[in-house]
Amino acid sequence: MSDKLIIKTENLKKDYKEDGVVVHAVRGIDLEIKEGEFTAIVGPSGCGKTTLLNLISGLDTPDDGKVWLDGKAISDMSGKELSDFRRDNIGFIFQAYNLIPVLTVEENIEYIMLLQGVPKKERHERVLKILEEVGLSGLENRRPTQLSGGQQQRVAIARAMVSNPKIILADEPTANLDSKTGSELLDMMAELNEKTGMTFLFSTHDKMVMERAKRVIVLKDGKIVDKSEIDIV
Repeated sequence: MSDKLIIKTENLKKDYKEDGVVVHAVRGIDLEIKEGEFTAIVGPSGCGKTTLLNLISGLDTPDDGKVWLDGKAISDMSGKELSDFRRDNIGFIFQAYNLIPVLTVEENIEYIMLLQGVPKKERHERVLKILEEVGLSGLENRRPTQLSGGQQQRVAIARAMVSNPKIILADEPTANLDSKTGSELLDMMAELNEKTGMTFLFSTHDKMVMERAKRVIVLKDGKIVDKSEIDIV
């Protein structure tokens, strides 16, 4: 792990309205994450984990504060500049896999590279290589419905990593998996983190993620708190 800051937030705030009531989802978060970290953001439901991840990724816009990724202020970006930056620098892993059902495994994985203009031969070679790394060699022509939940999440991990982004953001990636499959996938992600040096940032309830994380950041009521202050399960 290097000393280079890859993620930084300053006084990050986000409010929502629910049934006319203002919810302070994220309340002034200052966060620094170095390149190559394997970090979990944890806390009870409604504490702001997913909102924080969405703000860091640029999928949501802060009401106040700044987000820097790899030294660039993404909170100042909008439109094509932001979408291009996200495409080239961030890989996403979601709880619900978010695979495109009409596409094959290979087509799902290569989709971002297609948007980046990577030549067909190189896309194919990179897909086959990442499928081997995630233990799915030979399944490139299957569709998501022909795969188990664990296999679908492996495809989602492969899709997130194949374009070599600097940051992988994973929102509750083990939530829909049994404990054995979840454990295997987390071990695989930890190994890929060591091998590639990519930065992994999870939001999670899962104790297995917390046990493997090199660093655990605890949220409560939209703020970072000390681990000892809260029961995180």
